Amino acid sequence: MLERLLEWDRDTLLFLNGLGVEQYDALWFTITKFPPWIPLFALIIFLVFWRHPFKQGALAMAVYVVMILLVSTAIFWTKQAVGRLRPSSDPEVNPLMRLLHTPSDFSFFSGHAAFSFSVAVMAVLLLRSRYKWIPLVLVWPLLFSYSRIYLGVHYPLDILVGALVGTSFAVFFYKLHGKLNPSYKK
Repeated sequence: MLERLLEWDRDTLLFLNGLGVEQYDALWFTITKFPPWIPLFALIIFLVFWRHPFKQGALAMAVYVVMILLVSTAIFWTKQAVGRLRPSSDPEVNPLMRLLHTPSDFSFFSGHAAFSFSVAVMAVLLLRSRYKWIPLVLVWPLLFSYSRIYLGVHYPLDILVGALVGTSFAVFFYKLHGKLNPSYKK
């Protein structure tokens, strides 16, 4: 069963990575970096504080910071414990793919996916009652995560597990935030 799952993972990576077009490589290199997304972070922070009292917004940001720190810790320790090679470092896989980037750390699970999904899902949960369009921020983690497959540095299962981990952290910390500050939802 595990062997079939890993085979599917490899084949899906090779298919999706093979869809890449050289003219779009620079775009995906830009998408995979954090600085282009800073305006989105600034927008989320602005929206949290815009229609809420300062104390409520500050508590939401404090919960965000703790969540991000714990997600980062989970990413680091899981990568060390699992030790899965990145596709770009795997001698059986990298000759078969478009290799555009070669980080040297481990692959499982995707930090980009976990981080981006935790931030975006938390934003949706915190702001959905005030801004009906806020689910559009979920486009960010989808693009951000796919960029890792495009560049050949993560398998799809790395991305899926990272997305699930990030979403789980967001739901947990949203519930924690609700217990700390039930008036925020009103």
